[in-house]
Formats: sequence, structure tokens, C-alpha cells
Amino acid sequence: MKNIFLALLCVLAVGSAVAQELSPKEIVQKANDLRIGNSSKGEITMTVIRPTWTREVSLKSWSMGENYYMILITGPAEDKGQSFLKRKNEMWNWQPSISRIIRIPPSMMGQSWMGSDFTNNDLVDKNSIVDDYVQTLQGSENVSGYDCYKIQLIPKPEAAVVWGKIIVWISKKQYFLLKAEYYDEDGGLVNTETLSDVKHFGDRDVPAKLTMVPASEPGNKTILEFKNLQFNIPMKQDFFSQENMKSLR
Repeated sequence: MKNIFLALLCVLAVGSAVAQELSPKEIVQKANDLRIGNSSKGEITMTVIRPTWTREVSLKSWSMGENYYMILITGPAEDKGQSFLKRKNEMWNWQPSISRIIRIPPSMMGQSWMGSDFTNNDLVDKNSIVDDYVQTLQGSENVSGYDCYKIQLIPKPEAAVVWGKIIVWISKKQYFLLKAEYYDEDGGLVNTETLSDVKHFGDRDVPAKLTMVPASEPGNKTILEFKNLQFNIPMKQDFFSQENMKSLR
């Protein structure tokens, strides 16, 4: 009787552990939630590196959920005051030098953002990895000393996305997104993104450095360094307006 009771406890324990395992989609969702929170505010330095020159851009960012973003360029002088607004799948650019708000059309979404290795589309579709793709667990791998889930993302047939496939590595314990590879529709590697330098901001630890390296352009890369990040701050939807683009400080 005692042996039967112990066996039953083991079965229940295993069943409970299986029930608590997260699906690949839930893992990606947790990593995404960690990165953005319900809302956020931060300061970022972007360094664009090329074989013969380097350029640094400073900016401030605000976000609310997955659909609302605002970015203000604070340096260098020739770009200072420019702002970018994302509302769902639309994007605008305020250019104070000509006092105009320009809507960025779909045909320009694949173009470089501020001369970097990021595209306009990267800013708009960063959070679609949860809803626009089918996530499949590919196994486990070590990345920078972290035991990670390796998850493949294939776009859903109806999804209006750029990438033919994305592979992400997410740490099992902390849910840090530590690496991502972006592939075109023909299966060719386009960009590799790595995240590092974990720091504590407010109520969480997150990687504070992001490096994007294009596969076909040796010597090129773009580095984002996140500073003074705040999460889950009071934020209203009407902050993310075209009118507010002109008065950001």
C-alpha cells in the first residue's frame, strides 16, 4: 500500500510539472513582456559602426503596450528634435527643419532607420513575434553562459511581415531574449541580434545592450545601449499623438 501511495505521488508530481511547462508562444510572450512592460520610458545611445566611420545618435523613447511608441532624437545637432511616432502599424516622422510631419508609407518600411542596421519596419513590428508567427521549440542551447530555449518562429499565412523565419534564444530562468536571427523568405540569414550587459532597472533585470549585425555587410553593426529605463509608469494613449511629436523634450 505504501509503495502504491508513493507511486501515485510521483505520477501527480510529474503531471503537475508538465502542466506548468510553458508553451513556446508563452515563453516568447514572457520575454516580450519583460522587455517592454505595460509602459516604459528610457534614454538610449545608438552607435552606427562602419568600416571607415562611426556615428552616435542619442534619443529618448516612450512606449505603451505593444502598439504605441514615440522616439525623440536628442543628438547630434543636425538631427536633434526629430521625432518618430508609431501607432499600431502606422508610423510618422516629425522633421522640425521643414516643420512637417511625414507619414512613412509601406514602401519605405524596409529602409534603414537613421542610417543604422535597423529598418523602419523593425520599430513597428518588433512585438509581432508573439501574434504574427507560429512558435516551435527547437531545443536548448547555451548563449553567453545562460541555458536558453531555442525557438523557431514561422510567419502565419495571413501575417504582413518581412521575415521568412526568425530564431530566438531565451534564457530559461530569467526569460531574457539573448539572441535572434532573422531570415528572408528564401531562408538566407539577413541579421543577427545579440543582447548582453544585464542591468537592473526599476523592478527588473534586462539586457541593456543590443547589437545588430547584418550578414552580408562585413564590418557593419549597430549598437543600442539602454540607460535610465523605467517600466510600468503612468501613460495615456493621447500622449502618442502627431501634435505631441512637435513638443517633446
